[in-house]
Amino acid sequence: MKRITSIDVVRGIVMVIMALDHTRDFLLQNALTQNPTDLSNTYPALFFTRWITHLCAPTFVFLSGVSVYISAKNQNNISETRKFLRTRGLWLIFLEFSIISFGIWSDIGFHTLLFQVIAAIGVGFILLSFLIGKSHKIALGIGSVIMIFYGLLALVPESGLRNALSPLFVLTVLPLGERLLILAYPILPWWSIMLIGYGLGEYFLVEKTKRTAFFMKMAGGFLGTFLLLRFINLYGDPVPWSVQAKPVYTFLSFLNVSKNAPSLDFTLCMVGIAFVMLYLAELYGENKLKFFKVFGSVPLFYYLIHWYVIRTFLIITFLAKGYQWSDFVFHEQTLGRPKNDDGLTLPQVYLAWFAVILIMYPLCRWYSHYKSQHPEKTWLRYL
Repeated sequence: MKRITSIDVVRGIVMVIMALDHTRDFLLQNALTQNPTDLSNTYPALFFTRWITHLCAPTFVFLSGVSVYISAKNQNNISETRKFLRTRGLWLIFLEFSIISFGIWSDIGFHTLLFQVIAAIGVGFILLSFLIGKSHKIALGIGSVIMIFYGLLALVPESGLRNALSPLFVLTVLPLGERLLILAYPILPWWSIMLIGYGLGEYFLVEKTKRTAFFMKMAGGFLGTFLLLRFINLYGDPVPWSVQAKPVYTFLSFLNVSKNAPSLDFTLCMVGIAFVMLYLAELYGENKLKFFKVFGSVPLFYYLIHWYVIRTFLIITFLAKGYQWSDFVFHEQTLGRPKNDDGLTLPQVYLAWFAVILIMYPLCRWYSHYKSQHPEKTWLRYL
């Protein structure tokens, strides 16, 4: 079956946006101490630079679920699909704590182990493998229940059981001797997004006109529900919005939904926007958006390489600013930056991000072409 262009295009768009977030983390002045969504210590341009990148993880996880459904449908072999999901899931977890971790921290001692989106997808694949062969409605139902109701766990009294289960639902930091394991992407709420993608996967296989109409309906449903819940301001996010001294900051407060763990409002908003992008991708077609399709056709390859491209920019930037190699700190969660560095301004970060994308494009285009020309090489399915 031919690849669905809108999936690759939207995945490519969010991957390009994702590089902006990581370039900001690595290069922006005060990036290690300033929270860009803290309304008491931010400004609109910085806020939206961070906020727009909230789209990336939920879209990536959602489309992973969709892709699993499509792949399982095409292969029509339950046991092989389960085996592949479990193998790929373990492979993604390994990559998270090896190549990706080193790309983020450049710490040869691996003092910080960060469980984030790739590991969350890996665990999600393993869990999803147990639902392969069952009705997609079961996955959709489980995912919806978790997404809608897991926020009620905040009302559960403190207990040993709640503390033991909390890593499944909330961001958790676990000391491991001299090391830290940061569970930045709690398993169950992120898995619920994958399940919803899997459960809706069949609607991606209908003819284009019906698919386009479906995307628009889902966008309206998700975003409409988000606006209603957020306006009521009683349930949907652990941090209610509030009126600020300036109207623009009230608007920012309204949009400032919680990513870790992904709240109901966060998921509704971001997946709703993803459906808008899917609709537009179907509307404008492959020819006008093929730049993004290149990235979206090789997502894992892009993800692995882009960390090291941005790392190279970090090293060049701070050496050019007069820092010495001995000033770089690699084991204290500083992303390998010098301590007390001045970094780049936000406009300079945008220029660096643009350069990163220009470097990544020919690499991804080459690998995408190589992968399409060698379908017989099964190992390519894992990269």
